[in-house]
Amino acid sequence: MIDRRRALLYCAGGGIGDSLVASVVARALHTRYEQVDALTLPSHCATLERVPDIDTVLADSGDDEAALAENLRQRSYDACVVTWASARTARVAWRSGIGVRVGQASRLYSWRFTHRVPVRSERGDVTTHWSHILLDYARVLGCDTDDTHPRFVPTPADERAAEQLRAEVPGELTPFIILHPTNAIAPLRPAWPTDGWVRLARSLAQRYDTRILVSGAPADREIAERIATAGGASSIAGRLGIGGFGALARRTRAFVGITTGTMHVAAAVGAPTVGIFPFQSDVPDRWAPLGSATAVVRASFPCHAADTKEHCADYACIANLDIPRIIAAVDTCLRLAAPNDAPLSGRSAAY
Repeated sequence: MIDRRRALLYCAGGGIGDSLVASVVARALHTRYEQVDALTLPSHCATLERVPDIDTVLADSGDDEAALAENLRQRSYDACVVTWASARTARVAWRSGIGVRVGQASRLYSWRFTHRVPVRSERGDVTTHWSHILLDYARVLGCDTDDTHPRFVPTPADERAAEQLRAEVPGELTPFIILHPTNAIAPLRPAWPTDGWVRLARSLAQRYDTRILVSGAPADREIAERIATAGGASSIAGRLGIGGFGALARRTRAFVGITTGTMHVAAAVGAPTVGIFPFQSDVPDRWAPLGSATAVVRASFPCHAADTKEHCADYACIANLDIPRIIAAVDTCLRLAAPNDAPLSGRSAAY
């Protein structure tokens, strides 16, 4: 039975992928609460505003903690679930006077939560998907869901933006594949290898006889343009907001890219999605894209000891992408997405 009460999902941290995956908690909360709002970072608002499981999206800009807490108090929430806990988010939830406050255990600030949840990943669990780990927060309130696939619904304006971009890209653009070669670290590092992505762009175009669009954030434009120029593709980096990207991903034959928030958006709109996890330190079981036609390509290159995406001397794993394995993963996704196991176009690939 759904109570005529209100709950708040407080997910202010990480990247947009973190907040999008956290939106499944809102879906679970809706099994008990009539209204479920979200409080997130300003840069994540546009993403969560397109999630139908969330009623209203509020922004935590990181300043004036007292004013934020008072705003929440005025909204009279009955419960708050904090999925990205910090000293600040715990204080805001506590100062807002919300009677039921759910957050992680084993922190100095955990006493501010009325319900404290042990985080499975902190106890050695590296195989459970993050969506299920976060749902532990909702489960302590008697809320759950069997559907852990995030939802993302582009607006009519998003659809128009996607169509306008398609019209502006030179050449025939039906069908096309989106290649996403960068994460948030890429434009900040002194070197981000592009040769592997160039080879992948060419292989995808040849295998599926289709155009390749290289996507990325505005800061990724230089990298994306280098890859597009050398790989016979077109760069669309920085040309669409997250909503327009989601609308474009609905039209793509497949999304192929490094693990990032856009990977989760592509899967959420139903695009066949291949997530590439190149680092040995990656945990693809935890962060795999969730959808009806998805696959992951795990690390295969022998990284240096203790290499992570934040700290690596040469990013050799990206320079040496395993193209045959990626192509095999795309084949799998296209078969999952194709009705009646329709045959693939193009040449056969080595698996």
